[in-house]
Amino acid sequence: MLKIDNLVVDYGHVHALRDISLEVDRNEIVCLIGSNGAGKTSTLSAISNIIKKTSGRITFKGQDITDMRAADIVRLGISHVPEGRHVFPKMTVGENLILGTMALRKVSRKFLDERREQMYDLFPRLKERVNQAAGTLSGGEQQMLAIARGLMYDPDLIMLDEPSLGLAPIVVEEIFELICTIQKQGKTVLLIEQNANMALQIADRAYLLENGVIVQSGTGQELHNDDSIRKAYLGG
Repeated sequence: MLKIDNLVVDYGHVHALRDISLEVDRNEIVCLIGSNGAGKTSTLSAISNIIKKTSGRITFKGQDITDMRAADIVRLGISHVPEGRHVFPKMTVGENLILGTMALRKVSRKFLDERREQMYDLFPRLKERVNQAAGTLSGGEQQMLAIARGLMYDPDLIMLDEPSLGLAPIVVEEIFELICTIQKQGKTVLLIEQNANMALQIADRAYLLENGVIVQSGTGQELHNDDSIRKAYLGG
């Protein structure tokens, strides 16, 4: 579904990504792990074309999106949920969800109603708070809202940047269960996650980034069981 070939991203004299290549197949959960500054967020930003690429090629469903406008990439079926949730705090939960369809040129009321109900089925807590200002939600609820908003227009691929960051352990488990449910509903997930232990347990495949270079890849289980990765990233 998604293919990156020899991607290079530079921030001035700093090499954020150095000639990386990776693939994401349909209906997979693929995880990028690595320390802060390894290039994980830059990878997602390059896919969405919200940062400038030095060189390389990115294709989605066989179509070259390397230099495509960010809004057109969204319309093609890639949703990007950035780190930090970024809900609109003074707008209600329901209004935040509607904003998830703004990139689409034309949306019917029927489509909006159906998608919103599907999100409420997936995130029942949001339905309980539909008229509540998003800024008054808990951190976990805001993360659920951010993911739901990213799913509102029915994308093929959803990219999640650190969805468990700053959340209590019990909420983290809930978020990971939701990611698995999203996959079971037919979505493809590209996941960046500081909780590498849990991420590798749900990932079909994973890539380890260090200093902008992919140094290891394999199934989630293979990387989870790798002694060097366990010592460096899994606390064991």
